Amino acid sequence: MTRADDIDLTEEERQALHELQLGVEHLYRGYGSLLDFHHAIGRGMDHLYDAEEILRKAGHEERADLLRDEALPTGILENMWTYEIVESFKRDFLTEVSGFERDVREDLADGKEHITERRQQASWRDRAENRYEE
Repeated sequence: MTRADDIDLTEEERQALHELQLGVEHLYRGYGSLLDFHHAIGRGMDHLYDAEEILRKAGHEERADLLRDEALPTGILENMWTYEIVESFKRDFLTEVSGFERDVREDLADGKEHITERRQQASWRDRAENRYEE
């Protein structure tokens, strides 16, 4: 395991790497929430589709037609379906920012992740080992 003190970084570089990694981690959490949103909207749309059929069977053709023609084929945001939003986020934003973070980490820390956590781990282990020496 590489120790944090094996990587020669300034404090500002370490902080920048930490913030970049946290930023990307939060973006991935947001991506997970976006997937949850996509699945929830999809389930809701499935229920609207079922409601269309039931309304039609109940003799409410005009209302069923409104669901079929207005709500079901449109997207939730400027005629985009949620899968398009998920794909765009992943392809255009998440991939780009993740790549940027990886490139900076490669340049500054030989690709090592969690530099701040490595430093904390080493410090806490040293503290535990040294308590017996007092």
